[in-house]
Amino acid sequence: MEKYSNKEYNILEIMDILPHAYPFLMIDRIFDIVPGESLSAIKNVTINEPFFQGHFPKNPIMPGVLIVEAMAQAGGILLHASIPDYASKTLVYFMGMDKVKFRKPVKPGDQLVIRCRFLRRRANVAKMTAAAYVNEVLVTEAELMASYGDKND
Repeated sequence: MEKYSNKEYNILEIMDILPHAYPFLMIDRIFDIVPGESLSAIKNVTINEPFFQGHFPKNPIMPGVLIVEAMAQAGGILLHASIPDYASKTLVYFMGMDKVKFRKPVKPGDQLVIRCRFLRRRANVAKMTAAAYVNEVLVTEAELMASYGDKND
């Protein structure tokens, strides 16, 4: 497997990888990736996000479950880049999360920097650790599990 670092994916490349679309696409840019090892991504949090209309209008805070979703999407991209001959025939499924901790609120104007790293991979299941930071301060962390398989299964 080719190893490369400082590879960047822009939003159009991310949209080609992930099956998500607005308003559920939670990754704006990948700025560092080493297939089979780690990934760093960005989610720009803006007041235009639809969830801020109800969470909470007078004190907007990004829902923790959506921070975890952003981390899972980043992990999906890492898994995608780590599967040989991925092509368009494979789909990644989020399976579970453990050890989730929310440490600080995320607000409009923040930039989430998400870092994912593999803990282990067996057959078609991967476990990874993910952490989200704002201004280099840890805001959320979790262990995530995902599986991958043929889209036609």
